[in-house]
Amino acid sequence: MNRLYSFSPPPQNPSVIVSSGTGRVGREPSPPDSDIQPWPELEVALRRSQDYLLSLQKPEGYWVGELMVDSTLVSDMVAYHHWNGKVEPEWQRKAVNHILGMQLADGGWNIYHGGPAEVNATVKAYLALKLAGVPVTDPRLLKAREMAVNLGGVPRMNTFSKLYLALIGLFPWKYVPTIPCEVLLIGKWFHVNFWEMSNWSRAMLVPLAIINHFKPTRPLPNNVNLDELYPAGMHERDLALPPDPDRISLRNFFLWLDRLHKFAEVFAQNGIHPFRKRALRKCEHWMLERFEGSDGLAAIFPAMLNALIALKALGYPDDHPQVKRAAYELKKLEHETADTVRIEPCFSPVWDTAIVAMCLRESGLPENHPKLKRCAEWLMEKEIRFRGDWQYKNPVKVEPSGWVFEYNNKWNPDVDDTAMVLLALRKIPTDNPTRRNECVQRGLKWLMAFQCRDGGWAAFDKDCTKNILETVPFADHNAMLDPECADITARILELLGYEGWSPSHRQIAHALEYLRGEQEDDGSWYGRWGVNYIYGTWQVLRGLRALKLDMHEAWLQKAKHWLESVQRPDGGWGERCNTYDDPVFKGQGPSTASQTAWAVMGLCTFGDPELTSLRRGLQYLIRTQNADGSWTEDEITGTGFPKVFYLKYDMYRNAWPLLAMATYQQLQAPESPGRHGGRNGNISRTEPLGDVVAESLQ
Repeated sequence: MNRLYSFSPPPQNPSVIVSSGTGRVGREPSPPDSDIQPWPELEVALRRSQDYLLSLQKPEGYWVGELMVDSTLVSDMVAYHHWNGKVEPEWQRKAVNHILGMQLADGGWNIYHGGPAEVNATVKAYLALKLAGVPVTDPRLLKAREMAVNLGGVPRMNTFSKLYLALIGLFPWKYVPTIPCEVLLIGKWFHVNFWEMSNWSRAMLVPLAIINHFKPTRPLPNNVNLDELYPAGMHERDLALPPDPDRISLRNFFLWLDRLHKFAEVFAQNGIHPFRKRALRKCEHWMLERFEGSDGLAAIFPAMLNALIALKALGYPDDHPQVKRAAYELKKLEHETADTVRIEPCFSPVWDTAIVAMCLRESGLPENHPKLKRCAEWLMEKEIRFRGDWQYKNPVKVEPSGWVFEYNNKWNPDVDDTAMVLLALRKIPTDNPTRRNECVQRGLKWLMAFQCRDGGWAAFDKDCTKNILETVPFADHNAMLDPECADITARILELLGYEGWSPSHRQIAHALEYLRGEQEDDGSWYGRWGVNYIYGTWQVLRGLRALKLDMHEAWLQKAKHWLESVQRPDGGWGERCNTYDDPVFKGQGPSTASQTAWAVMGLCTFGDPELTSLRRGLQYLIRTQNADGSWTEDEITGTGFPKVFYLKYDMYRNAWPLLAMATYQQLQAPESPGRHGGRNGNISRTEPLGDVVAESLQ
């Protein structure tokens, strides 16, 4: 059902009766009656931050920061160029400089700043340097070799890494887990099928299935090998995936199935596999179809590189438009300087733009500011009105909408980016409010259709949580599923709270139940898309505060006490990626601007501007701000795939501190412009949108 409904500013009342969603009613704290002394240094820091962020806006109206990652992407590209037989010496020289510049003192390479050497990153870097002609007697390569062997060498690498090695003859295909093309032929009726995999895994696996069929090995002309990185030699006991000690298990079943696939591969290579030709055609069509409307397959590096190799394996010549296009999109991810080259895994303009726009508006930037107006137009243009791959897991008849992370990726709008864009759009000015309101209506209806069975929201798909997929042999990249998570769920609740939804609404009550079940014993929440418990805890608290819950309830006070317990002596907060390996490290790490900002915003939700821990956190942000209004941050605070791949969002260090300072100012003066959209910024409606959405989804 489609309805029209009007928009009008909501009432602003800092002291209202609120419901916790559990039957308890309490009073939200008002600011203290006593005059709060002005904080000139905070005001100066806030204005500097505004000016700095405004200076970064692109002429088209968007913001984009670099996504910084480990050395593996450059290492992979070195190996690809040698497989492809077209190595540019100058580019390779720069790649070597980049890789060596990230080598640790112990000889290895890590996957996050301050972390230990990791086997995949270390072996890939060692191979790239060896391919590039660095002598094996070079002290840096000798140290790398020693560390790689200590980490277990090639046999301990994950499936995708071994597949790349097989392409250049450095690992036997016999021991690479099979990725059968036929998986694309299995219908949704089967419990385990293609659409039950996560969005990003589907994009990586389809071209890999093509590669797996053709096995286009191109031995290296200079006889480079990695024999020295097989600690026990090339023996089957080290090359084959180890079985589960329990004889009867899902893992052992899939290992047996993998052997069956390999037996069938013999027939497939001779053209007598009953379904292989059809499956190959479907994989090729699926891949080519998803090139359209996207900056490369899924607009992410692994899928894009796999797709380029798959095209060549299929026999596409180098001058074919699709090959040239795939190579061009991949090349765009590179940042080449005079002496180095680094590669982004993807671009983040929509995400960065939504965050920065929200921060600027909440910090009091005038509603008629021309840069915010340009930003609003750019974001509205990026709405995706196409029924993409999400439809296979979400059968609800909802009007297509949504936004993506990248510039163009029409098949894959995601829940998290959509929520962030809506948080921004409802605040920032536009000369076309009707269009803006329609975008918000569509986007919110679309979001509400993605709530999972247990009440939470995931990143791309709905109920993509069949754990059986994590036992398949090629599922060792820790990314086969797209489970719902507390941080995304809370961000949607934040949006709904600002939009005036009631905690008693059916979907919100279900989400609150989910969040209560996800809380850790110490009061914190796990952060799936940011590092880690500080991120998850802040976002949950901010979301619940937006719903006007009673923040004095014991479970929320427990979260407050946890945040205060992990504040560092310098007043800041920090946490490293090792918390994903072992929660014993939660809340520990060097203080960072972004994580301090998250913690500050989390503490702001409790309504006390005189809270000592809160003011110490703000003092840390003020003290560490650079003269130009930016902050310096070396740590990685973004998460791609826990334990496997992490992201340093360069925009985080500068955007989140501004929002933290703005949130504190609002705590002191809750009627200030920009407060959660504030005056002239908030969108509400005479008819509750919750009812409209609920009816439209029935």
